[in-house]
Amino acid sequence: MENTSARNMWGDFLDIHLENAFKEVPKVVRFAENGLDADQVAKLVVNGAKRANSFSLLGLQYRNEPLPHIGDFMVVTDWEGNAKCIVRTTAVKLRPFFNITEDYARSEGYDSLPQWKESHWELFTKELAPYGRVPRESMIVVCQSFEKVF
Repeated sequence: MENTSARNMWGDFLDIHLENAFKEVPKVVRFAENGLDADQVAKLVVNGAKRANSFSLLGLQYRNEPLPHIGDFMVVTDWEGNAKCIVRTTAVKLRPFFNITEDYARSEGYDSLPQWKESHWELFTKELAPYGRVPRESMIVVCQSFEKVF
């Protein structure tokens, strides 16, 4: 783990939860593409308002990234890379974009399903453009739920 702040937080977590010492080193994540949003979203995770994250399955496939797994740990950082908390994946579900629910949108920290859909349509459009693809209502969304553990 290259991020010193995240490595230190992971070490502090392991001091208390030694049973996780042999788990895979957690992924370090920043939830946004700019400083203001990244810092705000990190606060939402810390205070428990954001308990989920979404990916387009197609985007993960094009980037050769694995699906998240139940039990995976992530160290959440702000824009500057300062570790804010550690979360653990509790569920991973594949759903068509048109089948995302209001409850799930709220678990991602959004005020409404239309807000979630607008934001993610824009995100998936940018993500898929380099591959000559566009989002569709039927595209599969990877819905990752997590809990803050530290």
